[in-house]
Amino acid sequence: METNYRISPFVELGRRLARQLAGGELDAVVARAIAENGWFTRQSVAQAIEAICTDLLDETVLRDWLARYPRPDASAVRRVGIVLAGNIPLVGFFDLLCVCICGHRCFVKPSSKDRVLTGYVVEQLLRIEPAMPVAPLEEDTPLDALIATGSDSTRSYFGKRYREMPSLLRGSRYSIAVLDGTETEAQLEGLSNDVFQYFGLGCRNVGRIFVPRGYDPTLLRDALSRYPMSHPGYLNNYRQARALRMLGGEPLLDGGFFLLRESDEQSPNLSEIGYAYYDDLDGMESWIRRHDDRLQCVVSEVVGHPRRVGFGRAQHPSPTDYPDGTDVIAFLRRI
Repeated sequence: METNYRISPFVELGRRLARQLAGGELDAVVARAIAENGWFTRQSVAQAIEAICTDLLDETVLRDWLARYPRPDASAVRRVGIVLAGNIPLVGFFDLLCVCICGHRCFVKPSSKDRVLTGYVVEQLLRIEPAMPVAPLEEDTPLDALIATGSDSTRSYFGKRYREMPSLLRGSRYSIAVLDGTETEAQLEGLSNDVFQYFGLGCRNVGRIFVPRGYDPTLLRDALSRYPMSHPGYLNNYRQARALRMLGGEPLLDGGFFLLRESDEQSPNLSEIGYAYYDDLDGMESWIRRHDDRLQCVVSEVVGHPRRVGFGRAQHPSPTDYPDGTDVIAFLRRI
């Protein structure tokens, strides 16, 4: 189906990035990105690019996604600013994709932690389609709308500064997993990826795990401890958190590079994974509804949720897995 959205340049971008990654052409770019952000690694950058190429830039995926929307109005081009986060590699790419594929003029402010990769992707996109209206976002750039992602304080700042402008502002969120005790080894291995991929820095990383009452948490500790973790910054965070918890005499399960603690709240420490018991799935779903404004996604096979994903899929959002559950294409069509 022809949608009249700008699909072709992004399909070619996906193919080009995949070729460059496989052929080693991105090695120098990746090295510069790692120098810019110490939390980036060759593996994490490769994982992010592979996910973008496979999950977002596949031609069939793009056409199926956009076929559900009316054709874009070519006369309704707007100037849209996007302020990107930099906690994981290319985390803001989806907003760039949405704005450009709708035909709007896109003004980009990358995070200081992810300028290299963002700049490279924009450069490649412009080589494929020189007429693609993408430019840097400056302080005095006139805008018709804004999409910004950051902390809660950043969200508050942009909400006040651009209060008279259509805006889509995102703050801090986290993700959870809900188990019922029948999970296979493969599912628990997938859960470890959901927890530790990108070192837990993303809002789609699982930071709390809910298990049925009576569940043995050592099973969870043992399953998660199989994940290969060697990042020095993460391990230093773990050692500091372990020392503080041990000084306080708090009960915990030590996974060798993470702490598993029974907790009623999300821990601010990367290396601490909280777990909590639930009595029944109806009550669990009720808890999720009450806390939905703080949740990004739910990893589970046993509870219902509009942003539920299977084990191992937290860092592989499809185009319809909109951040915070807000339809970006619908927002762009309204401005």
